[in-house]
Amino acid sequence: MEKRKKQIGIMGGTFDPIHTGHLLAAEQAREQAGLDEIWFMPTHIPPHKDRVGLTEARHRLRMVELAVADHPAFRACDLELRREGPSYTVDTVELLLQNHPDCQFSFIIGGDMVSILPKWHRIDELVRMIRFIGLTRPGTKLDKSAYETYVRFVEMPAWDLSSTLVRKKAAQGKSIRYLVHPSVERYIKEWGLYELARESGGTSGACPGADA
Repeated sequence: MEKRKKQIGIMGGTFDPIHTGHLLAAEQAREQAGLDEIWFMPTHIPPHKDRVGLTEARHRLRMVELAVADHPAFRACDLELRREGPSYTVDTVELLLQNHPDCQFSFIIGGDMVSILPKWHRIDELVRMIRFIGLTRPGTKLDKSAYETYVRFVEMPAWDLSSTLVRKKAAQGKSIRYLVHPSVERYIKEWGLYELARESGGTSGACPGADA
């Protein structure tokens, strides 16, 4: 009998910073899709985003490690941070499969990303190697039947929370309690992340529009 492969969900993003919305989404995906573990993977250089202003990788990784430390099925993965160049999903998947042949991987993406999956770099190869889990919220307008051959959809509760909001509040000196894990809140304060924005009027330590 063939040994059952461990089911791993990969949640990628800049995580600048990781917030409770990410954790809630991961837990819903884990439960509804029957995943054994969720690996949170901070991106090195997202191919669709400007790198300027992105908080140092070591800080983003450490915040992820702190946020997931108390969940037995959550892990921090630094695979993409150890690579040079843009973080294309297909390159990451090839490395994951080489290093973990006993695992079946699913990439967790937002519902807004599902419609552009056909445009992803080497998508034809990707859908043969992995599965996708699409997170959708109530009222999402998406023809799910057009993607059901390679995307499993997971319903999420509606919330209005983003990394941009967290950065903005931190830059303004406002409370970010309950928006991020308590240990992440302490880390942000300890290192003064995003504080420079108060002086410059911008959103320091942030990649414009980087809500992942």
